[in-house]
Parts: sequence; structure tokens; C-alpha cells
Amino acid sequence: MLRASRVEKSYGQLKVLKGIDLEVQKSEVVAIIGASGAGKSTLLHILGTLDSPDQGQIFIHDKDVFSQSAKSLAAFRNKSIGFVFQFHNLLPEFTALENVMMPGLISNASAEPGIRKKAQELMDMLGLTSRMEHKPAELSGGEQQRTAVARALINSPDLILADEPSGNLDSKNALDLHNLFFQLRKDLGHTFIIVTHNDELSKMADRRIELKDGVVVKE
Repeated sequence: MLRASRVEKSYGQLKVLKGIDLEVQKSEVVAIIGASGAGKSTLLHILGTLDSPDQGQIFIHDKDVFSQSAKSLAAFRNKSIGFVFQFHNLLPEFTALENVMMPGLISNASAEPGIRKKAQELMDMLGLTSRMEHKPAELSGGEQQRTAVARALINSPDLILADEPSGNLDSKNALDLHNLFFQLRKDLGHTFIIVTHNDELSKMADRRIELKDGVVVKE
């Protein structure tokens, strides 16, 4: 469902990615591993169209994603890709439920009743029924991260990208989150690409891709 071809990226004189080729199949869970500075997060941001490559192409469902206009690319990203970050990126002034609804409202504000219903269903599924009206500061770290996962799922994206998703969680909440990803894959068929330093999570994945100095050194 996703293919990267000869992806290169530099920041000034620093060449971060030096020709990355990879393929990810539908409903696969892939971990991207490597030392700090290897280019993992840069690659993930390019795969998620948050950043563009200097050279190379990204295909999702055989669509060259960067061939679109900026407006079309933003709409494609919002609909087709969900993101889970280490620091949650929840908006502090909104409730957990409102945070989950946000990408859906961006996509189609006129569908607010249906988006609210789906957000409630997702939060029920993730064990957040009693926390919907709480603001992020009133949630535990694990609850915040599960809220972020629900937000990533609100538009039913095919692809979920996660950047160190358990980096700020204790061992129990980290394991719960890891198991949640695999349960979501089983129940809903999502595809996951996860950048992680967590060895346990990377070993649970279907496949591990190791980066070193901007190239794939092991798969």
C-alpha cells in the first residue's frame, strides 16, 4: 500500500536520507529502528507527507502523493493518514472528545453529529468512556496517548504513522499501547509504521527496518 523510491533529504549541508527504498503491505506493522540521528523521524514525516523529499517519490495505493497540489495533499493527508506522536499534541483548551473529533471536523465540519458519534464510539472502544469531557491536563499519560490514538482513527485512515508513541509512558502503559496497535490491526485492518527505540515493540512488529546514517542497513 506504500512504496518509497530513492528518497533523499538534506537540511543545509547535512544529508539526512541518502536514497531510501522501502515497501509496506496493507495491514502490516512495520517498525523503523536505529540510533538517534539515523533519519527515522525524517523518513516518517516524509512518508506521512508532513515534509517533502529533495529527491525520490512516495506512492500510497499507487498514487504519487507529492504530484498533488498543496491543498489536495493536505486533504489527502487528513483523510488517509493518522498520526500518533510521542508528546500527544492534544490541544489543551479542548476536551478529549473535542480533540478526537478535530480531524473529522477539518475534513467535513457539516457532518459534526456523525463525527461526534464516531468519536464517542472510538473512545468507548479504547476505554475512555468516562474521560470524554476531561481536558488533556486532567488525563493520565496513558489516557492522553489513547486519546491521541482515537484522534488518529477518526477519519478511518488506511495508514497510521507513530513516532516514538510509547516514549513518555511507563512500562505498563507502553505495553498496553503496543497491544492496542496489534488489536486495531486485527479488528480494523490498519497498517502501522512505527518509529521506536522500544526493543520490545520493534520485536512484536511483522518487520523491522533499521536505518543507519540515512540508509537502510538491515531488514
